[in-house]
Order: sequence, then C-alpha cells, then structure tokens
Amino acid sequence: MGVCTYEHETTSTISPARIFKAFILDADNVIAKVAPHAVKHVEILEGNGGPGTIKKITFGEGSKFKYAKHRVDSVDHDNLTYCHSLIEGDILAGKFEKISHETKVVASPGGGSIVKATITYYTIGDAKVNEEHVKEGKEKATGIFKLVEGYLHANPAAYN
Repeated sequence: MGVCTYEHETTSTISPARIFKAFILDADNVIAKVAPHAVKHVEILEGNGGPGTIKKITFGEGSKFKYAKHRVDSVDHDNLTYCHSLIEGDILAGKFEKISHETKVVASPGGGSIVKATITYYTIGDAKVNEEHVKEGKEKATGIFKLVEGYLHANPAAYN
C-alpha cells in the first residue's frame, strides 16, 4: 500500500464558525441544495453524525461517479476540525483502499476564514495517484465551496 498526501486551501469572507456549520456540519443538506448536479442525496446508514457514522452519498447527474460511502473519523467543534474517509464506491476506482480528508477552518488575518484540507490517498498495491484527477478534484471542491459561500452571503441569517 502506498500513501500520497495533498494539501489545499480556500479562503472566504465568511466567519470560520459559519463556514464550519454550513460547509462541514450541514454539508449533506447545503451541498444538495446549492449543487444538485454534484450531490443528489445523502443517507446516514449508521450512527448519529459523530465519529463512526457511515453515510452513503449518491452523486448527481453531473458527476462521473455514482456513489461513495463516507465514514466520519472525528469532529472537533472547538477547533473547527472534521476528518472523514471515503471507504467505498466507484470513486475509489479499485485503486484506493480509502481517501481520507482532514479539514480545518481557521480565521483569516484580514477577517473571514481559511479552509485548510489535507487529502490522503491510500493506494492498493502499486497503484498510482493521477495528478490530473487530484487537480480536477480540488477544482470541483473549490467550485462547490464557492456555491456554499454564495448561499451564506445571500442568506446572512443562516448558520449563525
């Protein structure tokens, strides 16, 4: 098994607490609302949303993937940190044991927030991580993030 790690940052004018609540804690609802082409439906298969929870994400018609199972690894409300792993689905393409994400939201020096993500790919055998797929994933994640940010700007009372 090989391990490849990538980092990604996105900035926002929205406060860290609002970003964490909307983009992380209520992502299942918000993303399906603002990007139905990306996420059609999220179903909790096990758990209550905390560590150990297993969710099935059914992707929208605009996605090249059908579904993924997502396991919540940890949630730290005080430090605005959330870790989860994609553990099943065509998104793993038979190349990955899992893809883990650690997301932390911090205050930006000029106000607003910075979302810092570390994505770790655990490959099966000698499978390689395709750099173009990583770049494409970062671009899609940033696009969805900007849609959520737009929703928060348009709904200033949401997630306060």
